[in-house]
Amino acid sequence: MNRDDLIDLNAFIAIAEERSFTRAASRMGVSQSALSHKIRRLETRLGVRLLSRTTRSVSPTDAGERLLGGLVPAFEQITDHLESLGELRDRPAGTIRLTVPLHAAMTIVWPAALKLMRDYPDVCVELSVDSGMRDIVTDRFDAGVRLGEQVARDMIAVRIGPELRMAAIASPAYLDTAGIPQTPQDLADHQCVNLRFTTGGGLYAWEFDKAGREINVRVDGQFTSNNVEMIIMAAVAGMGIAFVPEDYVADHLSAGRLQRVLEDWCPPFPGYYLYYPNRRQPKAAFSLLVEALRYRGN
Repeated sequence: MNRDDLIDLNAFIAIAEERSFTRAASRMGVSQSALSHKIRRLETRLGVRLLSRTTRSVSPTDAGERLLGGLVPAFEQITDHLESLGELRDRPAGTIRLTVPLHAAMTIVWPAALKLMRDYPDVCVELSVDSGMRDIVTDRFDAGVRLGEQVARDMIAVRIGPELRMAAIASPAYLDTAGIPQTPQDLADHQCVNLRFTTGGGLYAWEFDKAGREINVRVDGQFTSNNVEMIIMAAVAGMGIAFVPEDYVADHLSAGRLQRVLEDWCPPFPGYYLYYPNRRQPKAAFSLLVEALRYRGN
């Protein structure tokens, strides 16, 4: 295999993953015409068509899918071996890519990542803030963060935070007018502020639990957002009852801008875990981040 082979194969991976010559060219820092030339050269050399092209999309052919399935693990293994040479350096180095929900990013991951980057200037951290259930292997992340109950069993999971608790909250003015719900079923008679998931587009069903009795409730209201901060703003403005992580609204509760309801239906639940595939040679920088994030509370 010569140098051109490696360049062309890398170009093919970029196009197949991005499903776009434009995005792949941007990712690789080359022109679209140069990328097209590399693919034509590779297809000519192999004697098979690797990509199906239309005016609107690009997708791998059956041969392309077969090649992609073998190339991605091989290139990742090469990358891991190259990065493992950082163990021989005086200081850890390299880039760590994480996919993290906003709440975990702000409260747990960012403080640890900031300290790590200050302590080790050659370490770079890339956070993709996303509440969707990303496939960290397919999307080539080093790790992800999810609630403990959402982590797949075939992943290594490291607890990085305390138990969490949800809070059903509303402004005192709204509750004075609409009344206080006594059970989750009472929410059907209230205006509620919905959360729409970024990935998939579905609405979050509010999850309640009391003495082992679990109830999921779908609510209605005038305002919906995919951003928790906007949902809290709507609740403060009197738009109805919202359902958010408790620590997000601690200041509003203590200041009296918001009031809790259904508190006895909101028990603690397992918090955030860092999860990642089993790696034979983890990067030194990644190992440092794992230890920095590891939860050491009770």
